[in-house]
Amino acid sequence: MSAISLLNETLQNKWSFETTMKIQDEMIPAMVEGKDIVAESPTGSGKTLAYTLPILNKVDGKKKQTQALIVAPSQELAMQIVEVIRDWTVGTDITVQQLIGGANSARQIEKLKKKPTIVVGTPGRLNELARQGKLKLREIETIVLDECDQLLSREYRVVVKSFIENAAFGRQVVVVSATITEEIKLVAERLMFEPISIEIKPEDMVKFGKVVHSFVKVEERDKTEMLRRLANIEGLRGLAFVNNIDQVLMKQNKLEYRDAPIVALHSDMKKDERKKALDAFRKGEARILIATDIAARGLDISGLTHVIHVDVPRIIEQYTHRSGRTGRAGADGEVLTLLSYKDEKTFKKWLRDLSLKGVQKVWTQGQLMEGNAKTVSSKAAPPVKKATEKKPYQPKSNKKGMTFSKKKEK
Repeated sequence: MSAISLLNETLQNKWSFETTMKIQDEMIPAMVEGKDIVAESPTGSGKTLAYTLPILNKVDGKKKQTQALIVAPSQELAMQIVEVIRDWTVGTDITVQQLIGGANSARQIEKLKKKPTIVVGTPGRLNELARQGKLKLREIETIVLDECDQLLSREYRVVVKSFIENAAFGRQVVVVSATITEEIKLVAERLMFEPISIEIKPEDMVKFGKVVHSFVKVEERDKTEMLRRLANIEGLRGLAFVNNIDQVLMKQNKLEYRDAPIVALHSDMKKDERKKALDAFRKGEARILIATDIAARGLDISGLTHVIHVDVPRIIEQYTHRSGRTGRAGADGEVLTLLSYKDEKTFKKWLRDLSLKGVQKVWTQGQLMEGNAKTVSSKAAPPVKKATEKKPYQPKSNKKGMTFSKKKEK
C-alpha cells in the first residue's frame, strides 16, 4: 500500500508524481501515526514532501489557530517550503505564513493576528515574535526542524529548544537533515518522546542508467523558440515540464501555429483531447510532450530520451522527481534545463547539493553542442589567417599637403 493512500482525498488527488521516494514511504506513515521522528536522508531525496504532506493531512484550516511550525536555518529554504505548501493548499482553508529576518516585522505581526494554520520561519525572527507574545507557541501541535544539523548546533540550540518546550503538551517533533551527527541525534532525542529513527543512504535511492544533466542558457522570452528547435531533432523523445498551466497554454498555442511536432497536457483538456495528445506522443508523431507536474501525474511513458525543465522547479525534490523520468531500466538519458539568468544561482546550487556535474550546451548549426557560445563558435569556425599583401609605397604628406619622396640612391 502506498504511503499516499494514508492521506486525505484532497492530497491524494493532488499527488503528481509517478512513485513515492523511500523517505516518503517511511516518514509519511510514521508522521500520520503521530510519532516523533529523527530522519537522515540525502539532499533531493523527497524530505520536504515527506513532512509537509502529513502536516497538511493533520491540520484543520477552519480552526483559527496556528497548529504547525516549520523551522529552517535560512530565508531561502523557508521561502521554498512556503512555496511548496501554497501549491498544495490551493482551494483549501489552510493558510501559511513565513516569518523570516529581513522582512517587515510589523507586517508579519498583522499576518499573525489572522492565525495562519502553518508558520514557516527562521530561528531569530521566530524567537523575537514568540518573546513578544505574538507567536503563540502553546497552540502548536507539530514542530519540524528542517536541516536540524544546523538548527540544533550550539548557535541555535537554546532558541530552538525553547520552541519545542513551549509548544502544546503532547506535541509531535520531527527533525530532518541530509547529515546528522551522533551529537545532534542525542540532542534531538532529549527533546522528543520515544522517537523513531529513519536513515536513507544514497545507495537506497533509485538507480538509473547514465543520465547527463545539461543546461542551455536562454532568455525567458526565447524558451518557446528553443522548444521548437528541440522538437526538430531526430530521435528526441522528451517530456517538458513547466510550472503552471498558463505557460502550457501559451507555449501550446505558439508552437501549434508554427506546426511544431509538440503536444501538451493540461487540466482543462477533455478526456478525448488528452488521449489524442498522448497517442500522438506515444506513436512518435510528436517529439515533445509539454505538461505541468499535476498533468503528468501517473503517466507511464517509456523510452524517454530527455526530460526538459522549461521552468526550473520550485524545490530541489521536484527537480529530482522530474529528472527520474529518464534513464529508466538502465537506459541512458538526458535532463536538459532551459536556464534563464534569474534561476542560474539556484540551479547551480542544486547541482552541487546533488553532486551532479552540469554540462553547458549551446544551440548551433541545428543542434545542441557541449560548450559555451565562445568555445563552440571557435570550434565551428577556426579563425583563418589572411595572407598579408605587401602594399605599394605611398609617399607621406605633411599637414600642408606637401609630399616627401624617398631619396634616390646613388
